[in-house]
Parts: sequence; structure tokens; C-alpha cells
Amino acid sequence: MNSSKRSLVFYGWYVVAAAFVITFVGFGSAYTFSAFLDPLQHEFGASRGSVSAVFSMAGFLYFSFGIISAPLAGRLGVKTLCAIGMVCAGGGLILAAQAHTLIQVYLAYGIGIGIGVGCAYVPALGAVQRWFIARRGLASGLAVSGIGVGTFVMPPLATWLIGGFGWRNAYTVIGALTIIFGIMAAFVLEDEPIRRGQYPDGIDGSATANTAVSQSPTDTSVRDAVRTRRFLDLYLASLMASLGVFVPFVHLAPFARDHGITATTATWLVGAIGIGSTLGRFFLGSLADRMGRERFLIGMYAGMAVALVIWLLGSSFPLLLVFAIVFGLFYGGWVAVLPAVVADMFGARHAGRIIGVLYTSVAIGTLVGPSTAGFVYDISQSYTIPIAVGASTNALAALMTLLAVRRAEAAKTRTSFAA
Repeated sequence: MNSSKRSLVFYGWYVVAAAFVITFVGFGSAYTFSAFLDPLQHEFGASRGSVSAVFSMAGFLYFSFGIISAPLAGRLGVKTLCAIGMVCAGGGLILAAQAHTLIQVYLAYGIGIGIGVGCAYVPALGAVQRWFIARRGLASGLAVSGIGVGTFVMPPLATWLIGGFGWRNAYTVIGALTIIFGIMAAFVLEDEPIRRGQYPDGIDGSATANTAVSQSPTDTSVRDAVRTRRFLDLYLASLMASLGVFVPFVHLAPFARDHGITATTATWLVGAIGIGSTLGRFFLGSLADRMGRERFLIGMYAGMAVALVIWLLGSSFPLLLVFAIVFGLFYGGWVAVLPAVVADMFGARHAGRIIGVLYTSVAIGTLVGPSTAGFVYDISQSYTIPIAVGASTNALAALMTLLAVRRAEAAKTRTSFAA
């Protein structure tokens, strides 16, 4: 590529910034749901389980839709598809503000947020993977740190808007912000470095080729990747973890309110998950690059299990605050490293599509976890069982990943001796 056509500024970091904004407004608006749970219960006279299922439906859609959005991005382009997604997400919130029945909230919020975030999340992350090799963990961490910052900023904003203007106006305002900022970010994205006359990591072609040989395998097709034992291990661990991971985003604030903590303070606990998550994505992403991203993943599952045990131990505000920050730290590291692990295993060329398939496991966990926790609460008036199950499934995910890593290392050793 002619050097005169290359920008002096590495455009990959602009792609990371755009993905940050998309995850900020997309997931930030989705994770405001805890602030709306009580108003929706009161408005429609519904149980906590049935209202929680609204979030579960949205989560199921936006994580499972990646299997469709990744190939769609190849046809329509990342810019166009992400812009469509942000319009769908914001439009869903605006339509939810007009709902007169809970079913209408399911359709507007569940489908709008579900398809909207689903259109944008996996394609944006897939684009980031193609711009980086050596610094892939750091870049992925920075890109998805928008989720953490959005979780910190948006739920308290939603609580303030609900208190001052009502839940309907709050949804309208958040929906408009999602559309405006989401579209602006979408058109900064770029599918491939070559389109900007650049190479991954902002270095020259020969250096990138050498780096790629040492750090990334030959690109594997989606069909071949999903048939491997390594993908199955990754899929099952993600499924197990996801059964507990998204319960706090819906139920931590109601749990705190049930134990005498004010609504505003309870919502800030969800924001504290965002603080921990942001720290995890910013600082743990580069650590994963140094210690090995798959081994790092084991620590993230184990850390989330420990954090959920902290939640299980008590209900005082200081203990819940510790839980929220610790949980957010490891949750942020998990979300940051998972796409990079996929690209490491199977190459970056088809990473977006493989991530889309992998995230169907997260979709199932999101569908089952928060809604089941709500229904269990309706029956028992307690969150003890859902929290304990979440801690157990994350511990199981850590063990499964550890065994998978050891199998891979043993196979590599046998291959070396055979050679």
C-alpha cells in the first residue's frame, strides 16, 4: 500500500472510540431497566418476575441476534448496520414510553433494545478485532468499557428523570439520546484497516505479518470453528456463567430497596457495577495480553463467583457496595477478553461471526437468569437461591475453562514431541 495514502494517525483508535460510544448508549440504556422495574410494576400491576422478563427478552435478543448481524455487517457494512441498530434501540424506548399494557412494553422495549443492540454490538466488536493483533486485549477492553461507563451513568440519570418527569418521559429522553449519539458513532466505524490504507496495530505490513504469525492462528471458518472442542468448551462456560451474570443488573436495586435502602442509593449500586466494570475493562485488558487471555478468562469467572458469594453474605449498603465494585471488575474483564479469546483461537477474519454464534450462549443465560430470579422472588420473597445458583455456575465455568486450557496445552505438548 502506498504510504502516501496512509493517515499519520492510526484510525484503529477511532474505531475503538466509536465502539465505546455505541456500547455506552446501547447497553447503558438497556441497563437502566432496574430503575424502571418498580414504576412498571406499579403502572401495570405486574409481578416482579413478569416485569423482569422484559429485560430477559431484550437480553436474549441482543446477544442471540449477533449470529445474524455479523453476516449482515458483511453485506451492509458496519456503519450502516450499527446506525440501524441505534435507531431501533432508541425507537424501542420511545415506543415503550407510549405503552398502555405490559405486553406493549415487551414488544417495544424487548424487541427494540434486543434487535437494536444486537445489530450494533457484535459488528462493532468484530471491527475492533480486525484493527488489532498484538494489542487486541487492550483495544477490546477499551471498546467495551463503554458498557461499564454506561452502567455507571445511565441508571442514575434514569432515576433522576423518573423522579422529576415520570417514567414515560424518562424513556423518551433516553431513547432520543441513544439515537443521536449512536448514529454519530456508527459513522466513525470502519470495517477493515486496508480501507484506510493502514494495517492492524498501526504498524507496517511486514511487521504486522510477523506479529500475526506468532499470535494468531490461520483464520478458521465459522462452520469449522463451531465444530471444535475448544469452541464447545468456550460456549458451555459462557452459558454457565451467564445464568448468574445478569441477575444483579435487574435485581440488585430492588434487593437493596427491599432492605431499606432508598431508591436513589439503590440505583447507584448498579452504577457502582459500572465503576468496577470500567476499571476491569481499562486495566485488565492489557493484563490479559501479558498473562495469556484464556488463562485470564478463568480468573474472571472465578472472580464473579466470589463476588456473588459476597452478595449472598449480607444486605447492608457497605457490603452491597463492595459486591457491586468487585463484581463489576471481573464482569468487565470477562466482557473485554471474550472477543479477543475468540480471535486468538480462530483468527480475526471471521471473528465477528464466530462471536455471534458464541453469544447465543450468553443469550440463553440472559433469558433464563434474571426472569427466573424474579419468579423465584415472587414465590419465596427472597433472592438467596438465584444468587447461590449464580455463584455456583460461575465457579463451574472457571473449572470448565481451566480443564479446557490444560487439555489444549497437553495436546500442544504431544504435537511438539511428535514433531
